[in-house]
Amino acid sequence: MIAIERYWENPEKLNVNREAPRAYYVPYRDIASAKRRKRGQSPFYRTLNGNWKFQYRASVQNVEERFWEENADVAAWDDLIVPSCWQTNGYDQMHYTNVAYPIPCDPPYVPDQNPAGLYVREFQLGDDWNGKEQYAVFEGVNSCFYVWVNGEFVGYSQGSRVPAEFLITPHVRPGRNRMAVMVLKWCDGTYIEDQDLWRYSGIFRDVYLLARDKAHIRDVFNRQSFEDGFGRASLEVEIAAAGDIRAKAELRDAGGSLIAEGSADIEGQGTIKLHVDKPLLWTAETPYLYDLTLHCGEEILLFPVGFKTVTTDGGVFRINGQAVKLKGVNRHDSHPSLGQTIPVAHMIEDLNLMKRHNVNTIRTSHYPNDPRFLELCNEYGFYVVDEADLECHGIGMAEDWKDGAFHRLSNDPAWKAAFVERASRMVERDKNQPCVVMWSMGNESGYGPNHIAMAEWTRNRDGSRPVHYEGATAGYKGSEDTGSLDVESRMYASLQDMERYGQDPAQIKPVFLCEYSHAMGNGPGDLEDYWAIIYRYPNLMGGCVWEWCDHGIPQTAENGQSYFAYGGDFGDKPNDGNFCIDGLVSPDRQPHTGLLELKKVIAPVRFEAEDAARGLVKVTNLQDFIGLSRFSLHWKLERDGELLRQGWFDGLEAAPHASQVIELPCGWDESADGPCDLTLSCRLNRETAWAEAGYEVTFEQFRLGTKPAAAGADAAPAGTQAAASGAAALMVEEEGSLLKLSGLDFNHVFDLRQGTFAAITKNGVKLISEPLRFQIWRAPTDNDRGIRTAWENEGFQRAEMKVYDSAWERGADGTAVIRVRFSLGGYIRTPILQGEARWTVDPEGVIRLRADMQVKESATHLPRFGLELVMPAGSEAVEYLGNGPHENYIDKRRSVRRGKYRTTVDGMFESYVKPQENGSRYGTEWATVTNALGMGLRLEAADTFSFQASHFTARDLTEATHTHKLRPRRETIVNADYRMGGIGSNSCGPELNERYRFDEKSFAFELTVRPVFAEDE
Repeated sequence: MIAIERYWENPEKLNVNREAPRAYYVPYRDIASAKRRKRGQSPFYRTLNGNWKFQYRASVQNVEERFWEENADVAAWDDLIVPSCWQTNGYDQMHYTNVAYPIPCDPPYVPDQNPAGLYVREFQLGDDWNGKEQYAVFEGVNSCFYVWVNGEFVGYSQGSRVPAEFLITPHVRPGRNRMAVMVLKWCDGTYIEDQDLWRYSGIFRDVYLLARDKAHIRDVFNRQSFEDGFGRASLEVEIAAAGDIRAKAELRDAGGSLIAEGSADIEGQGTIKLHVDKPLLWTAETPYLYDLTLHCGEEILLFPVGFKTVTTDGGVFRINGQAVKLKGVNRHDSHPSLGQTIPVAHMIEDLNLMKRHNVNTIRTSHYPNDPRFLELCNEYGFYVVDEADLECHGIGMAEDWKDGAFHRLSNDPAWKAAFVERASRMVERDKNQPCVVMWSMGNESGYGPNHIAMAEWTRNRDGSRPVHYEGATAGYKGSEDTGSLDVESRMYASLQDMERYGQDPAQIKPVFLCEYSHAMGNGPGDLEDYWAIIYRYPNLMGGCVWEWCDHGIPQTAENGQSYFAYGGDFGDKPNDGNFCIDGLVSPDRQPHTGLLELKKVIAPVRFEAEDAARGLVKVTNLQDFIGLSRFSLHWKLERDGELLRQGWFDGLEAAPHASQVIELPCGWDESADGPCDLTLSCRLNRETAWAEAGYEVTFEQFRLGTKPAAAGADAAPAGTQAAASGAAALMVEEEGSLLKLSGLDFNHVFDLRQGTFAAITKNGVKLISEPLRFQIWRAPTDNDRGIRTAWENEGFQRAEMKVYDSAWERGADGTAVIRVRFSLGGYIRTPILQGEARWTVDPEGVIRLRADMQVKESATHLPRFGLELVMPAGSEAVEYLGNGPHENYIDKRRSVRRGKYRTTVDGMFESYVKPQENGSRYGTEWATVTNALGMGLRLEAADTFSFQASHFTARDLTEATHTHKLRPRRETIVNADYRMGGIGSNSCGPELNERYRFDEKSFAFELTVRPVFAEDE
């Protein structure tokens, strides 16, 4: 091994020759270039992005040559694009782990077989940089690295996700130069970078050179204060200089007009004060930015200035004195093919999607993001919880969470400097970003003196923003000393805990749900419940859903099908499987239905029925700073999905946090129109950077009138009796255990031994492929992982029907009535359900079911109960009256509306990276599934039911680990459920809310199965 200092195993040696941290900026020569923020247009900037010569070594001990020397021959090395993660380029091991360390837990030591990436790049410097100080900036390198220029050692740094800057003037010359970098996969910093993510390595953010005047502005801190409320603002521009300088400051408004200026001679440290009368304030809703330009020598530095205050006085989180709810998401840096290397266009795609779904807050979980991401947040309008690159979750797991193991590093004085530096480098870089409203001291790292030191340093440096750290308020030992924190923070707190906090007058800090509603797979299902409580109590400031994006890796299966891989798919150990697939959007940014649910629940406008029958609706503005004038309202009146009337309303004007009652000219008349749905669509009436004019921000729907009582199982559906009077009589023939029922155009077969229909036909067309069966199993969702074991222990997944007895008789109305006593249960266990099914067939061939069921007392709540029908290949057309257009469940249906929907079986399928229960439609009134000619079945219920049509059985979805392993059946599997249990967020959150559990011990289910041809409808 080459002889270099082993800095990577010394937590008190965090850098060598690295410049002190500073605010993010790039110097430009003119204001126009600075405003465009195209860094390559600055003559003082040289990118080092691009092709580097690269070699991967499985261990740093295998690095024996002095590869950094000027004459080292690296021509045969590979080419690697920088920035990039070396794992996404075929080197090393793709590896996902959540809590567990990927190395033996022996801090500060790491394995001797420590992979190393060797980088070499030649670059040219012109004469225009002669006489300037020249710096190399690495914006992100994981995990630590050594730098040489022209054969000379420049420095060392660790701390993966904040910049490292080195003075290279003594080492460079005009003309050809060579830079060499050695990056190690692991260092002592690995122990405090144990975030829940794919473990990437390399130079993954931008690398560039800066040329500075010998005497130049080194750092800037723009501090604000206000007088007369917000009538007058003062901006104190604190400048740290390299040498003695003359600096001039100019503040311009968004239109470019100069509104304040000042200058000062600065010897090392100095301040320029600027004053603004009646400043326009920055918020996520009104992201008004002033431009501060600092002129010094040849350089111009530009900083966005957003005037604002952030306070927590009285236990209420306030921006500019106004109570604000944070409607947020947690966002990892994640690109499906580039890993943690994030192009600006990809950042914009994320922000556009968030804006379109009413998100106003981003927690940068669990490290500072690229500084350009924060610049975009300034402009788009997002509140950012900026989080330090600190997590040592695995330290507790390594010792089975015993004897305070989780707090080991947080309590160890030897790690204090490393902890504090994680905060200081973040704060110094981002202190001038208007979007940052709260500093976070990391994530899931126990709690101790080192965290307190971080928080105290942060508060002393920047008292204008609250400080947050969830670990201090998670009930850990020693968490009583929280005086340095400004908010209480919770992860996955139950609804009951949030209610108690909101009601407790002793709580003097607002509470922040830094993570809640785990959005893994089909979910989350509890958003509405959380926000009902958050809106109810002033000291509940909102929270951030975990999390924004699934972190799957695109792969191609042997059959050529594309899919997303997750932990363990690359042979990585330890791994946490698909726990990285837990987002509101897919890896390629396709919204899951959970994001649509979030959009509705956190919408900026609320509609309530004042007297909806007369068109009177109460409109509440849930925005904090602006009125409703940017919205127009489209309304429509429908009867069972058929449009009757529609119109526009342009008089929305309620002030922030205020309400107005509007009157819509819908003209509904129950006697003339019957029961109807009044649907309001709130849309943008102007184009924005993130959406077109007419984009729907939210909606609401009101039911007008009462639905006529549904026909019971013993009563014929509407029209049946009249038709039956002219129809042939029902013929019943018993052959052994088979009961053959036929009429003018149908032939059905009921198997008395199996207790179910074995055949249903109309005009000779077979409408089922397999006997009907009762179903209680659903493919477990990720959020079922907490209850799945109990379900399987009870045998839910293997439940079969046992027929005790069956008999039939003629009804007085010419029907045939078949009664079956049965149970459902699996081997080993006692029956789960017992009951009686009564099947009635009328002379038209319509089948009506009534099932009276008893669930054994000891059984846990059921996944579902209903009838499963397997229909022949070609049964692809679906139409239904109910909630749509996308999947919905008892606790996940705020984002759907009642209507008549036409779709296909494939169109009902919601694809999740790990297959699971999906596509159900709660609250269905009727549904038809037919072939292309309209031949099929219509399902109706005495009450609404949950409806599903798929090319996969529950078992197919249960057994498949990835989408490419699913094999669609040619047949269509239809489920009509009396009830489907809720979704919740128990993959990492609290148990499913009791009111969404299917825990009835006695119930009756009624369903009508009607053979149909298109001409019947």
